Amino acid sequence: MNLGALVSETRNADSMDLDKLTTLDMVRLFNQEDRKVPEAVARELPAIAATVDLAAAALMAGGRLIYLGAGTSGRLGVLDAAECPPTFGVAPERVVGLIAGGPGALLKAVEGAEDSLTLAEEDLKALGLTAVDMVIGLAASGRTPYVIGGLRYARRLGCATAAISCNPDSPIAREAAVAISPVVGPEVLTGSTRMKSGTAQKLVLNMISTGSMVKLGKVYQNLMVDVKATNIKLVDRACRIVADATGAEITVAKAALAQTDYEVKPAILMILTGVDAAGAQRALERHQGYLRRALDDPD
Repeated sequence: MNLGALVSETRNADSMDLDKLTTLDMVRLFNQEDRKVPEAVARELPAIAATVDLAAAALMAGGRLIYLGAGTSGRLGVLDAAECPPTFGVAPERVVGLIAGGPGALLKAVEGAEDSLTLAEEDLKALGLTAVDMVIGLAASGRTPYVIGGLRYARRLGCATAAISCNPDSPIAREAAVAISPVVGPEVLTGSTRMKSGTAQKLVLNMISTGSMVKLGKVYQNLMVDVKATNIKLVDRACRIVADATGAEITVAKAALAQTDYEVKPAILMILTGVDAAGAQRALERHQGYLRRALDDPD
């Protein structure tokens, strides 16, 4: 495929004089173009919802959610994966981000790594990919060989697959069971897909990871009840979550959390149902960690 023919690589008629604009007019143009991103993502909501369901099913079955990308797309996948353990209390190995060129490519480009059709297969084999896992390929252009090769390997194993690109009918879209293609149009800075395309991919990833975690019982109401209180800020957040969920005073929330090793779900159960810490843990285990179900049947 001719790279210059891609929507994401064409020139934006509204930014031809970008280098002549005043600073205010320049950032106004950036903002004007950025407004197109949520509209493009909105057109992909059915595909995003299908991907959320596939990701949740994979995780419920004991599989993993694996993001695969290069450059900005790869970094966004790694970022989303890295934020899942503190936010949702999942083990780091349950949501994984792979980037062409390995961890070093997060900080510095590894030239040529994304051009390999076999490197992603090697990376996935090193992870011990199995059919219960889900692989999501990310490439703004939709044509990155690293992502194409990884999706092909995942499909051969029988994995659920999805592809996120910012060009219509892209090669990676054809390699995946579900294609998410928010077409945001030409970038203000020609070909700089870290801009609108990167923003679109970040919005989609936010939906996929958060949506799948909601379905796994990691959320009660709109509260992150599996948050890990690993620092002062998160201890404070855990206290506020318990207080918000129960209507209790912060002092009561802190006292309950002190009995649950700062796990939020059992602390909420203790306050709302009157069970002790051990009883709260048993109720959660009986309901596979779903707090709402445990509240309906705490005994």
